[in-house]
Amino acid sequence: MAKLTSTKRGKAAIAGIVAIAVGGLVTFSGERVPDDVALAATYLTKPWEGRHLKAYADPATGGAPWTICDGDTKGVKPGLVETPAGCDKRTVQRMLEFRVQLVRCIPGFDKKPLSWRAMMNSLSYNIGTGAACRSTAARLGIAGRYVESCQAATAFNKAAGRVFIGLVNRREMGDARRIGEGELCVSGL
Repeated sequence: MAKLTSTKRGKAAIAGIVAIAVGGLVTFSGERVPDDVALAATYLTKPWEGRHLKAYADPATGGAPWTICDGDTKGVKPGLVETPAGCDKRTVQRMLEFRVQLVRCIPGFDKKPLSWRAMMNSLSYNIGTGAACRSTAARLGIAGRYVESCQAATAFNKAAGRVFIGLVNRREMGDARRIGEGELCVSGL
């Protein structure tokens, strides 16, 4: 597990969303969404998932779940094709669905730090809200122990029982092109 550190790029990502937010909302893909959804979608989910306009099999399993756009699996079947605008809409809608569940399982979610909320949004989008809500990361966040929570979320670095370096990078400090969830999380604390 890497030591998570605040970075200039993490702080710049947060500042960019804060600068365009009005009342905690940001216009994203033509919709008004919470700032944490915009931050997670822009800097965490979309860059790490990669955009695919044609449905593809999960790389970890070689099959289900089928995935499209920016990692969306809901209702995806082989042969499904989407447009870039359709992918934007799918990503926003799915992230909002996950966020509603996070608000239900984490008391005071909307009052938690923006960077932590964005990390939890991205984590739940990737591992499912049930797992995110039951996680040590959620428990520590509820307790206000955000740095420890950011660190605990890095444990979700496996798929199909194997550690994937891409998931390690995504959960921790990112790579040369992409901000890591842990990196963004601690950059806003």
